[in-house]
Amino acid sequence: MKKIFLYILLAIFGFRAAAQDLNARVQVLSPKISGSNKRIFQTLETAMKEFLNGRKWSADAILPQERIDCNFVLNVTNWDGSSNFSGELQVQSSRPVYNATYSSTLINLNDKDIDFVYNEGQTIDYTDQSFQNNLSSIMAFYAYVIIGIDYDSFSLYGGSPYFAAAQTVINNAQTSSYRGWKAFDGNVNRYWLAENLNNKVYEPLRSFIYDYHRNGLDVMADDAAKGRKEISSILPSLQQINRQRVGSMLPLIFYTAKSDELVSLFSKAEPQERLQAMNILVQADPANGNKYQTLQK
Repeated sequence: MKKIFLYILLAIFGFRAAAQDLNARVQVLSPKISGSNKRIFQTLETAMKEFLNGRKWSADAILPQERIDCNFVLNVTNWDGSSNFSGELQVQSSRPVYNATYSSTLINLNDKDIDFVYNEGQTIDYTDQSFQNNLSSIMAFYAYVIIGIDYDSFSLYGGSPYFAAAQTVINNAQTSSYRGWKAFDGNVNRYWLAENLNNKVYEPLRSFIYDYHRNGLDVMADDAAKGRKEISSILPSLQQINRQRVGSMLPLIFYTAKSDELVSLFSKAEPQERLQAMNILVQADPANGNKYQTLQK
């Protein structure tokens, strides 16, 4: 009887471990909100963390050590003292580099269109079938994007099912009045991020993300020159990515996450390789041109 009970416990805890895909750290900040009683922000933080970490987002069995590291920092700028919140959400994710202690940033974005209703102690509900509330839809959207980009970095176009799931969140949210879900809400929002991730126009960038991580960074711990040479060989493909297209958000997110890493990576290369990388990157990503210019020194 004791053995049967033990097996049941193992099955329960094993299922719980398998049900978690994300290792999400959540912070809810409210520096602009006056008042001493801010308990609701603590309960909101806990609810968000449980929502992100407690759900099964991917189709694969994920071991505890394989969970995707990510950060959600919600900066509440307005609160009516009851249940209406607005602010900004910083979303970051990273993936480990093979045989190294280094983790490479995959996403680092700031969503300024955050408005939602939350009551203290409320369970955050979500379904892929319909739009229920803005907070759960925002978190579900970014959970799918985080997992999709992580999968893209390990297998060619491996994130496609999760980008399709993110698109479903977008489609369901078209019935809502909240900002960030529609094409006319601006060029930098959730709508355009999902559109880019699912658009074949940006498959070259997704292919680059795979080669950069699997054939470049993951090789560098054992052979730095070989890994950097592989990245150098695919770097020209970045020049072919159309950044002039309306809603070109994926390139923006990529370079925000990777510009510093690219500079660090090529700063250790030979002078000719450094200059070649600089010229390509300045052309492909002029917004960060000053960073890349340091490679000529």
